Amino acid sequence: MEFLFVYGLFLAKAITIVVAVVVVVGFIIGVAVKQKQSSASGNLEFESLSEHFDDIKSQAQHVLLDKDELKKFEKEEKQKQKKKSSKKDEDKKNNMFVLHFNGSMNAQEVEQLREEITAILCVATKDDEVLVNVESGGGVVHGYGLGASQLQRIKDKQIKLTVSVDKVAASGGYMMACVADHIISAPFAIIGSIGVIAQLPNFNKVLKKNDIEFEQHTAGDFKRTLTMFGENTDEGRNKFKEEIEDVHVMFKGFVKQHRPELDIDKVATGEYWYGQRAKELNLVDELKTSDDFLMDANNTYRLFHIKYATKKTLAQKLGFSAYQAIEQTFMRLVDAGNKLYR
Repeated sequence: MEFLFVYGLFLAKAITIVVAVVVVVGFIIGVAVKQKQSSASGNLEFESLSEHFDDIKSQAQHVLLDKDELKKFEKEEKQKQKKKSSKKDEDKKNNMFVLHFNGSMNAQEVEQLREEITAILCVATKDDEVLVNVESGGGVVHGYGLGASQLQRIKDKQIKLTVSVDKVAASGGYMMACVADHIISAPFAIIGSIGVIAQLPNFNKVLKKNDIEFEQHTAGDFKRTLTMFGENTDEGRNKFKEEIEDVHVMFKGFVKQHRPELDIDKVATGEYWYGQRAKELNLVDELKTSDDFLMDANNTYRLFHIKYATKKTLAQKLGFSAYQAIEQTFMRLVDAGNKLYR
C-alpha cells in the first residue's frame, strides 16, 4: 500500500509538471503567432557622437589631471562654451550622419539601410555629409545592387558621401563602397574581389545509384540551365557561364562608372587586396580608420549616429536565447572533450 501511495504521489507530481509545461508552451506559441501576424515595427535611434567624444575627453581629463590643472581645464571649457553660445547662426557646425552597414550573404540589412537613408534625406542639406561604415564580404547581386542604389540616393541629393572600410568590403561590399565620393580604408582591410561566383552541388549520380527518378519540366530553352538533381548538359553549363560573365561585365561597368581612374581590367580579376595595396591600385582614396576620421570630423561637424532598429518578436527572442543556450552547451562539451585528451 505504501508503494502505491508513493507511486500515486509521484504520478500526480509528474502530471502536474507536464500540464504546467503544456500550458506555458501553449501560451508562448499563442503570443508568438499573434506577434508574427502583426507587422514588425521599428524605430529610428539617434545618438550624438560629438557628445560621446566630449564625454570621453572629460573622463580622461578627470583621471589624468591634478586639482589645479583640472580647475584650469574646466574654466577654459566654460569660456569655450560661452563663445560658442555667443556666436551667430552662420557659424554653427554642419552635420555628419554616420551609418553602419554590416552585410550578410542575402543583404537583408539593406532594409534597415533604406530607412536610415530616408531619414537622413528628410533633414540633411548640401552642406552636410554622410559617412557609411561598410563591412561585408558580398552576397547576392540583386541585394547588394539595391544597397548601392540606396547610397546613390545620397549623391543624387548632392550630399557628400564617404565610405569607410575597417575590415572588409569585397565583391558586393565593394559594389556599395565604390559609389562614394571618397573611400577610406584601414591599412589591412580587405578590398576588391570584383568578380562573380555561383556554385551548386549535383546529386544526380546518387539518385541513379539508388534507382530514384527525377523529373523537371520547363517552358523555354534556358528556363533552368543547371539543376541539383537532374543530369546537367554542356549546353546548360555554357549558358550558365554566359550569364555569370554577363553579370561580371555589368559589375565592371558599374565600378568603372564610379571610379573612372581605375584600370578596371587589372583589378576586376576576382582578387582582393589589403588596404595599402588597394590604395596603390586606386580602389580606395585614403588609408585611415573610421575612428580617426570621426575624431577629425568632430572638429568641423556635429556627429550623429543613426540606426533603424526593428522590434524582435517573442518568437525571435526565444529562438536567439535557445541558440545561445545550445551554443554554450556545445562549447562546454567541446571543452570537456579537450580536457579528456590532454
